Amino acid sequence: MSECEAVIDIVSAFFNVSGREIRNPTRSPAPVARVRQIGMYAAHTVLQIPMKNVGCGFARDRTTVQHAVNLVEDWREDREFDGIVDQVERLVRVLVRREQI
Repeated sequence: MSECEAVIDIVSAFFNVSGREIRNPTRSPAPVARVRQIGMYAAHTVLQIPMKNVGCGFARDRTTVQHAVNLVEDWREDREFDGIVDQVERLVRVLVRREQI
């Protein structure tokens, strides 16, 4: 399983959103798109996967990943949202990178 697939599985379970919906290459409803954006952000920032590769893993292009990273960075100014993303990042570190917390 690729690292992006693992991240998709993690955010899918965390947010209770269908992995199939996240993987769907067509336009998604806003809640699904937001979960995908958080997943792309985590794949790029935590796992250090280049944006082009994250795009391939999420069936999107590099510019979509760049947009997602920028959005999530902006949204992290909200304390509650930041806490949620922090939890996702920790899960990705532990479950994908196999690091200890």
